[in-house]
This record gives sequence, C-alpha cells and structure tokens, in this order.
Amino acid sequence: MRKTIYFNASEQYAYEALGRELYTLLEHTRKETQPVVILCIGTDRVTGDALGPLVGHQLCTSANNFIIYGNLEHPVHAINLAETMERIYQKYEDPYVIAIDASLGTKEHIGYVTLRQGPLKPGQGIAKNLPEIGDISITGIVNLSGRPGAFLLQNTRLCTVMKLVDCITLGINHAEDYFPPLEEIPDCDAESLPYRSQYPPKSCQSVPSA
Repeated sequence: MRKTIYFNASEQYAYEALGRELYTLLEHTRKETQPVVILCIGTDRVTGDALGPLVGHQLCTSANNFIIYGNLEHPVHAINLAETMERIYQKYEDPYVIAIDASLGTKEHIGYVTLRQGPLKPGQGIAKNLPEIGDISITGIVNLSGRPGAFLLQNTRLCTVMKLVDCITLGINHAEDYFPPLEEIPDCDAESLPYRSQYPPKSCQSVPSA
C-alpha cells in the first residue's frame, strides 16, 4: 500500500528525514539506467502556486545528478504541462519523474511537505482536470483546502511557501548526496525549459538545442 509521509517544514531537520525517505524510494522503485527528472509545477503569478517554480529555481544551482524542469523564468503550468511531458519522454528514455507541486490540506497540515510513491494530480485543489504525472510525488501544503481554491492560493503567506521550498530543496539535495556523481549530465532541450542543474552554484544558463 502506498502511503503518504508528512514532514513538518518548520522542524530543523525535516529536510534530512525527507531526503532519507526520498532516497529509499528511489533505491527501491527506480532502475539504475533511468535518468531522474524533477518536474516542478506551478506559476510565479500566484504566491501559493509559486512553490514549484521556486524549488526548481533553487535546484537549478544546487542539484548535480538530476534534470530539472520548471523554474521562475520558465514555469511548467496547466497550459504547457502536457507539452512539457511529451518533450521529456521524447528526449529521455524511460525517465523517472519526481513531480513537485503546491497543494491544499487540513489546517493541521499547513506547512507540511508530503512524499508519496505514485503520480501527482496537479490542479486538484482548484478543480482543474489535468493528467496524473510522476513516479514519485512531493507536495507542499500551503493553505487550507476548500473553495475557491484559486482564491486560497492567491492569499497564501509567502513565509509559509518559502519554508516549504527550503525543506523540499534541501531534502532533494540530501537524497542526492547518496548518489555517485554523474560523469555527464544530459542537457535539457532549450525549447522545453532550458535549464539543467549545475554545481558548484552558478546562475542558470540556457542550453541550446542539439
């Protein structure tokens, strides 16, 4: 049975627990030949929904083994999500996708990160019918679930979002520490969000299409 694991982003070492659980999931469900693609979903136009692009922005300068799609300059959202997924599966053979998005939840779980084996259902909190995505899903609960969801996302505290962003980013970095460095990181297609992770930290650079 696939269970959802909760992590309180306000706790000092929550990111370490998240990283350990994420690494364990990757070890048990991913084939060594599968490239890991982290798909950060959302838009920077809405505070609550900016979690995904903010995570992607931070990972772009801190992750080294994973391919990053979605950031502040090139967000992945409802309009371009299907096209982005099509490009990912065209470019990479059998990719292992970690989908990240903001979510709404109970009052007690606001400020928590969730980790689950299985696909993410983006747009569920705002009644959008989008395809399920990912082999692993990570969400940050930014506000109370209820109607209208779009209003709640627009009226979310940035402080809450940033705590979740930091926890998720550090958790992914912590999980990545267990992996041996890759000799070569595949370039992301420039048309389908032209950023890939780099280390040591640099500003994100556009990668031209092959």
